[in-house]
Amino acid sequence: MTPIEKEKPTHPKFIIGIEPPAERTEKALWFIFRGRDILLKVRKNPEAIPKIRDLREFGLPAVREQYLGILEGTHCYSVELPADVRAPEGMEFVDLRKAHSEISEGCFELVNKAVQVMEWDRTNQFCSRCGTKTLQKPGERGKECPACGELFYPRISPAVIVLIRKGHEILLARSPNFPPGMYSLVAGFVEPGESAEAAVAREVWEEVGIKIKNINYFGTQAWPFPNSLMIGFTAEYDSEDIRPDGVEIEDAKWFSVEELPALPGKISISRKLIDHFLEEKGLEI
Repeated sequence: MTPIEKEKPTHPKFIIGIEPPAERTEKALWFIFRGRDILLKVRKNPEAIPKIRDLREFGLPAVREQYLGILEGTHCYSVELPADVRAPEGMEFVDLRKAHSEISEGCFELVNKAVQVMEWDRTNQFCSRCGTKTLQKPGERGKECPACGELFYPRISPAVIVLIRKGHEILLARSPNFPPGMYSLVAGFVEPGESAEAAVAREVWEEVGIKIKNINYFGTQAWPFPNSLMIGFTAEYDSEDIRPDGVEIEDAKWFSVEELPALPGKISISRKLIDHFLEEKGLEI
């Protein structure tokens, strides 16, 4: 069992579903998106995700709707709204990265699923081979072209992220897109025909100019920025000096465990890797 599996809390059981119930007689959880912003209650009391029988209760016009499944007996839906829709009273549209820092890990897992299903639906309305309008494939999370038979399933992009150790120090890097003062781990997408371990070594070399060794698997996490499966690793420093590429990474440094900068949120795999390293050293933050 990996460290991430040992530490992962038990969340309410979610059963994936494709076909929605014939009638909406009970309240359901609605994951409602305007672009990549999700609609949340301003005052949670206690849940952030709206629970209603039908979207029409809010007077909101749905562009597209997908059934997700059942969470502890409650049906769940993902909905895309027009770009100019305003939030109902007592609610607000929240950027996904902000929502990530404000809601529980279990809730964010469902938000993650909902936004990826919504975007798959939005971006596969027409066949990329012949241009024909696609149809929902019965019994599957897929779309089918009625003209040429091409199938379209949700695309998941594998990405790697790695914690690099050097004695009591770890390598942390800063993207130009990060909030002021925040650092994280080196990460990047797996290229076609590349193993995850090879991607780790390549991304580290390309982004910060160092060589690493002893690459070991840590765990995975679904990640909606954009539609990724983050594969976590640990590794040890081998050689060369830090050389940020100036594009993906604007700064990178070795940080001692006693002097860490601002870090990503607790539910990210980046933070889980860092926290696991600190626990090995008998520390926590």
